Amino acid sequence: MVRDAADRPAGIDRRRLIASAVPAAALVLAGGVARARPASARPAASRPATGVVLRLPPPTGPYAIGACTLYLVDRSRPDPWEPIPVREVMVTVFYPARTVRGCPVAPQLSAEAGQAFGSAARPTHAQLPATGVDWAATSTHAYTNAPARTECRPVLLYSPGGADPRGMGTGVAEELASRGYVVVCIDHPGDGAVVEFPVDMAGREGRVRWTVLRFDARTDPGLFRTMIDTRIADTRFVLDRLTVLARGENPDPTGAPLPDGLHRALDLRRVGVYGHSAGGTTAAETMYEDRRIAAAINLEGYLDHPSPAPGRDGELYPIARDGTDRPLLLLDTDGFPDRRNLERSWSALLAHSRRHVPRHRIESAAHHVFTDHAVFAPRLQAAGLMSAADRISLIGAIDPAVSVPTVRRYVQGFFARHLPTR
Repeated sequence: MVRDAADRPAGIDRRRLIASAVPAAALVLAGGVARARPASARPAASRPATGVVLRLPPPTGPYAIGACTLYLVDRSRPDPWEPIPVREVMVTVFYPARTVRGCPVAPQLSAEAGQAFGSAARPTHAQLPATGVDWAATSTHAYTNAPARTECRPVLLYSPGGADPRGMGTGVAEELASRGYVVVCIDHPGDGAVVEFPVDMAGREGRVRWTVLRFDARTDPGLFRTMIDTRIADTRFVLDRLTVLARGENPDPTGAPLPDGLHRALDLRRVGVYGHSAGGTTAAETMYEDRRIAAAINLEGYLDHPSPAPGRDGELYPIARDGTDRPLLLLDTDGFPDRRNLERSWSALLAHSRRHVPRHRIESAAHHVFTDHAVFAPRLQAAGLMSAADRISLIGAIDPAVSVPTVRRYVQGFFARHLPTR
């Protein structure tokens, strides 16, 4: 087991960590499916559908949306999960587009990540069907590399939940981009379900990485600490690289083409961050640590470390211990199963903050209602691929006609108040 920060050496023993996180076959997941790239992978647009095709709800804002993918490499730190000498991060940037004419529609998940997602996600998302869904076939409402509107826009960073890919936050990201924000969705390789890279790298098997998580990370305090520490470092690194982009330089070492005008759309004096679950923990604590971030939203993420032993409470994160001096929204559901620990850390934050921290709850909902599963789970249930019990466990009984606009209204309304697009 990885030791806590107080007694572990500065350099993390990555092989030991992986052995703790994935006790049986290193990074090979259940069913003998390895992380190597499938030989049959083809772009989603040219591939015949192999199951139910899921659709995302359209955004409601006035702007057309562009999207681009960036591969970013932090050479100052190694990967914490695998023997890779650098830390690689993949992001998707959604932004208001000047025109989308002639640009292809962007997929929700890349072709190979989509093919792998069904198997990669099941160890931590047992409610999802093993077969019958073409996860690679879902299209977004954004257009790849469309030229950007060049008015300066607030920048919002998104950190997904543990074992979720960045693509499962597309619906909210598109809504925000359609209303004038630049939204940067971050994948955290290693704990993200499945991440596809554009190039090979020493220490990485193929171009698709699967998650190391096969159980609830809260059951392993060392693993949880490493996961959140890495996510905070990832988020701050992405913000660093956005400053390079805003100068008109290309932060992607592959030299992949950038959308015309995108660098002029970034207003890095107005930065927010939001996240779900482990991403909510990341969002709140990153704002505490980085003064460049002006506002944050925590979508049902703990603000404490897991209990180190039965009967002992885990250490509070500094954001909960000291409170916040900047805008922070807490949003949860009535169906969250570990209410005691969430309440403990959130109550500490509310008690210690020097400003009012709004908190809201969505009724008849469960943990993944903040993600695109809010619309996918009812469709899977209707297709006979998900039971009613699994749908309720994943997102609750709430109808997507209610949940989708509710989540969008809370998130967009908070940022409109504290980081207006003008």
